[in-house]
Amino acid sequence: MYTLKDMLHVKSIAVVGASNHSGKIGHTLLKNIIDGGFKGSIYPVNIKEDNILGYKCYKDILSIPEEIDLAVIAVPAVIVNNVIKEAGQKGAKGAIIISGGFKEIGNNDLEAEILETAEEFGMRIIGPNCQGVSYTANKMCATWPLIKEQGFIGIVSQSGTIGAALSTWAEKDEMGISCFASLGNKSDISETDFIEFFAEDPNTKVVALNLEGIQNGEVFVDVISRASQKKPIVVLKPGKTAKGMKAIASHTKSIAGNDRIFSAFCRKYGVIRANDITEFYDFCKIAGSSKKPKGNKMLIITSSGGAGIIATDTAEVNGIEIAPINEKLKKTLEDILPDQCVISNPLDLTGDATADRYDKALKAVIDDGSYDFLLTIFGDPILGANNAISKYKNDIPIIVSYLGGGEIEENEVKIMNKNNIPVFPTPERAVKAAKALLELKI
Repeated sequence: MYTLKDMLHVKSIAVVGASNHSGKIGHTLLKNIIDGGFKGSIYPVNIKEDNILGYKCYKDILSIPEEIDLAVIAVPAVIVNNVIKEAGQKGAKGAIIISGGFKEIGNNDLEAEILETAEEFGMRIIGPNCQGVSYTANKMCATWPLIKEQGFIGIVSQSGTIGAALSTWAEKDEMGISCFASLGNKSDISETDFIEFFAEDPNTKVVALNLEGIQNGEVFVDVISRASQKKPIVVLKPGKTAKGMKAIASHTKSIAGNDRIFSAFCRKYGVIRANDITEFYDFCKIAGSSKKPKGNKMLIITSSGGAGIIATDTAEVNGIEIAPINEKLKKTLEDILPDQCVISNPLDLTGDATADRYDKALKAVIDDGSYDFLLTIFGDPILGANNAISKYKNDIPIIVSYLGGGEIEENEVKIMNKNNIPVFPTPERAVKAAKALLELKI
């Protein structure tokens, strides 16, 4: 029996249902595999076409002259089983079945049939009824949208849209992902397979799980308990309300489970639970780029008094201690900072602050050693902000919020993302992400 790793490290792909029509999913899949830079062999399959996007097209998989490693399937459900059989005869390690029309609409027997055929050949199945997989280390984008930026977030999502949203945001931030996988019906490969893979994958630093239901609770608990000792895990699991649970049942035919029990499970194993899609992304960003602070004492350094107050309120609500500055540190800061600076927590460097002023303040605070982590707010167009943070990012966890800086902000944030510095557009998001960091076990 082949493994998920075999499927992601393939060297040849057959796209069954490939099309010359740009509005069809078979066209999008083939184009993204090509445009994503896949280095292996690519074989479009369509009985009605001779060439697609410059590639010779084959009438069926058996017509392909070489063996194939992976079949990406986007054809009507009733012929999928025959495609799986042909792929198995050609030595395929697995298939990604985009096609719908299986157990999600009550066709359980049809789904069972394709799984039985796959098992005869030792093949593994992702899907059916899924949005595909992108594994950037292999430049394999067998999904949509096109994602090319290689990064550290491994995303597995029952909802293709939510996983695609995270991937797109990470691409825009030039931070990238290691993998995006849409599970669909989970007939074979499920979230537990991906969690185990991500736990050992050198390209993945943080595991992002979007779950609507868990099919095998015992296996899930076992896998999470082991994987959470190796990599941070962030989960977004909707269905907290009665109506939300009902919506899940109609969407995926899975059981949502008791939300209180799931929350307790997350706390036990240090799994960070996000409440919404924005938190899901923010928590992945910080968990993959920062270490857990030794405690919860935070100092806020800001050029915006108003943003500092908002950060303070958010920290108080989230149980983060905004501890006062001790007398020794206060004296040091008074000696090195201009008179207009407000020496307290938040430490207000005022609106004319420069990167050099931040640099001096950061060094003094870090040398003092009274705080476990820092929130640095750049509330103006401060050139060189990245340089000030980069010098000290290995000394103490530093979370950044940058806002109100226009074009300079955009450029500085882009550099910070590249340098794995967790930066957020609002103080509230930055503080909530900092709180999530405290929930980790590692």
